[in-house]
Amino acid sequence: MNNLVIMKDQQAVTSSLQVAENFEKSHKHVLEAIDNKIQSAENSADYKKMFCEGTYQDTRGRNQKMYYMNRDGFTFIAMGFTGAKADTFKLKYIEAFNQLEEEHKQHQIDTEELSPELKMFNQIFKSVANQELENKKLNHKVDNIAEIVSLNTTDWRKTSQSIIRKIALAQGGYGAYKEVASDAYAETDRRAGANLKIRLTNLKKNRLANGMSRSKVDKTNRLDVIDGDKRLKEIYMSVVKDFAIKNKVWENEY
Repeated sequence: MNNLVIMKDQQAVTSSLQVAENFEKSHKHVLEAIDNKIQSAENSADYKKMFCEGTYQDTRGRNQKMYYMNRDGFTFIAMGFTGAKADTFKLKYIEAFNQLEEEHKQHQIDTEELSPELKMFNQIFKSVANQELENKKLNHKVDNIAEIVSLNTTDWRKTSQSIIRKIALAQGGYGAYKEVASDAYAETDRRAGANLKIRLTNLKKNRLANGMSRSKVDKTNRLDVIDGDKRLKEIYMSVVKDFAIKNKVWENEY
């Protein structure tokens, strides 16, 4: 939650991806809400000052549209989100905006009155400070990626499916979950030289033959196939990690 709001072009902003994830909304619907405001005939010019279009890469490496929004833009988008949980996130965003803007103000100084020597030292200081901030940002990303890198055979299902949900949010919302999961299975097939669909059919037949009830057999899925093969499990987890890193689900800013 530390980077709900970031500095971009000297302005505190958040992203449509962040809003979609934290409020559990479809990214596609958040984009549509912003597009409708920008394209509206009335107040269109004002809305354009609140939103800045950007891009991010999905799991297939394709550039997808997203928006950065300042405090006013966030207010317009989030005002329709209701409920106790939504209110909690609104307060966190407001706090994040206030904190970042205050920190930014404290770093602003009038350098016009400085002597040439102090101006030179000021530039050196800014360079060193910016490098330190970049290092902190990198360290933060490394901390966030720890969840992905530590993905192992312990509770691997829960962790991998959680990451796939995050990838789906980045691609457009929870509706993209099946597509991302399908892509992960297909890539696992490719890397392993296997066919999870055929293996699933065979596993169901074996379970029926061994006396498992039809209702339980019907719930058998490809994760059960993967769970029974150490090599497949390692390959599948590697695929999920690669998808997550490629889609930058470990970043708090996009």
